[in-house]
Amino acid sequence: MFAFFERSIMKKIGLTTTVPIEVLIAAGYTPVDLNNLFITSADYLAYIELAEKEGFPKSTCAWTKGIYGACIRHDIKEVIGVVEGDCSNTKALIEVMKMKGIEVYPFAFPQEHTIEAVTMSIKTFSKRFEIDENTVEFTRKHLNKIRANAIEIDQLTYDTHKVTGFENHLLQLCLSDFNGNPEAYEALLTQKRDEISKRQENPKMIRLAYIGVPPMTGDLFDFVEALDARFVYNEVQREFAFPRAGQAKNIYEQYFDYTYPYELDFRIAEIVKQIEARHVHGIIHYTQAFCHRAIEDIVLRDRLKIPMLTIEGDKLNTMDARTKLRVEAFVDMICEIEADK
Repeated sequence: MFAFFERSIMKKIGLTTTVPIEVLIAAGYTPVDLNNLFITSADYLAYIELAEKEGFPKSTCAWTKGIYGACIRHDIKEVIGVVEGDCSNTKALIEVMKMKGIEVYPFAFPQEHTIEAVTMSIKTFSKRFEIDENTVEFTRKHLNKIRANAIEIDQLTYDTHKVTGFENHLLQLCLSDFNGNPEAYEALLTQKRDEISKRQENPKMIRLAYIGVPPMTGDLFDFVEALDARFVYNEVQREFAFPRAGQAKNIYEQYFDYTYPYELDFRIAEIVKQIEARHVHGIIHYTQAFCHRAIEDIVLRDRLKIPMLTIEGDKLNTMDARTKLRVEAFVDMICEIEADK
């Protein structure tokens, strides 16, 4: 298995979000999630400033500007731009990237959520990189063995209370590109799983669900832990681990079952299932300033029948005082509700 990845991984290619990474690895690329490259940088604000200096409006989402800045700063020459099923800004973003001489390959999660449409999209993607179906399937099986470790860690988060919300968030989030090195990430996940299994249980009074795009404000997770609460479900991050991949017969079924890019009803059905399975007391819905997905909050509030707090992030990677106060008040309210039961 290790020899397979060592043979395959060569050229870097940037990702604007999760895509069928199996195709890229089979084609000899090292996928780099530009979101992760941006937000984990100690100089992340410089990426935003770079984009704004080059003409990106102040009202553009910080993630879009950060992705562009990371791509330019790290001299990424090829990018997969997801033009359907993710950010509404991506079509314009990739036009700017093309102007800068970056080779951009579009990928679409089809608006028509059928297995036929998804199959056609992935087959077109594979053909663009001259990779056959058998090679893609071979790669998928190897990657799903690695993902299985993260899925197990996710289960330990709500079953045994041994995993923090931030660990749950980060270990699944990085599966969007396997930190650029699948075999090294497999070793990390295995080590982390073994270490977690030896911990003492550390339950929290309040069990929270995090829904929405991964946050700019990573300190949110530790902040709620200090309030005797924990995120036992990180919605989109969990989808990056493809938790139902074991039931998929092939790559087409696996990406058909990936909830985030498709219609909201499909996504909500999985959220409801996980809220019930994990005995969640309340939801924090994170939205990003200037993102079209913030409008989905209207539907989510109507459909999810437990307490929900919506918070918004912009450029800062830490929570402001007002957001901290709102989160604290929300957790206190849930404590009172649970105490009255």
